[in-house]
Amino acid sequence: MNVLTAPLWDVNNGQGLRQLSELGLALLLSSLIGWERARQQKSAGLRTHTLVGIASALMMEVSQHGFTNVLGLENVSFDPSRVAAQIVSGIGFIGGGLIFVRRDAVRGLTTAATIWLTCAVGMACGGGLPVLAIAVTALHFLVVRGYPLLADRLVPGAAATAFELRMTYRTGSALLPQLMETCTRRGFRILQVRVDRLPGRTDPAAQVLLELEGESDPAPLTADLFQSDGVIDIELTAATDE
Repeated sequence: MNVLTAPLWDVNNGQGLRQLSELGLALLLSSLIGWERARQQKSAGLRTHTLVGIASALMMEVSQHGFTNVLGLENVSFDPSRVAAQIVSGIGFIGGGLIFVRRDAVRGLTTAATIWLTCAVGMACGGGLPVLAIAVTALHFLVVRGYPLLADRLVPGAAATAFELRMTYRTGSALLPQLMETCTRRGFRILQVRVDRLPGRTDPAAQVLLELEGESDPAPLTADLFQSDGVIDIELTAATDE
């Protein structure tokens, strides 16, 4: 069939209701995965995962249907699996950009793996394997939601989470060592300390950023720190650890 005379809307030509439904399924499943990552406040959230999923599905559609007009020509052969292999190789650039090392801690591994999984889900949708795509999406939620609860019981210390404490305190009374001692006394490990001066205030003050890791609830720690004389303000945020 000549590509110039082929109808624009034709399922046999790769542009029909089936292909649109496969792209729609990729949109739905990748959005669900991205929504879960966004709820966890990870660096790659809803938009990134959704775009990866539908782009992978589209490239699989192109791999299957985009070269049908030349397959019938003499001395022309085509291996559709080569496009799929290039998708897997290309997604490594995005995943690699999400992984970074801070001191002795590696961050972003789970999010990078989720990007890779979303790519595979999109490829399954575009490749006409919707049951496998739905099953892997369900397994994703089982792993990211259920495995931490299981690890708490099977692996001691696996429940340790990282978070950041940003405190404003009055300087001149050697308060910072006392605050750090309170953190370690409550069982938290100090990963990073950064102190910044706050010019323009009427009273001498500084802001310290403490990145901590521990298994206990950080709320009692913040309450304990706030009761210390000289502490003006405390802000608790979750660290990007996956």
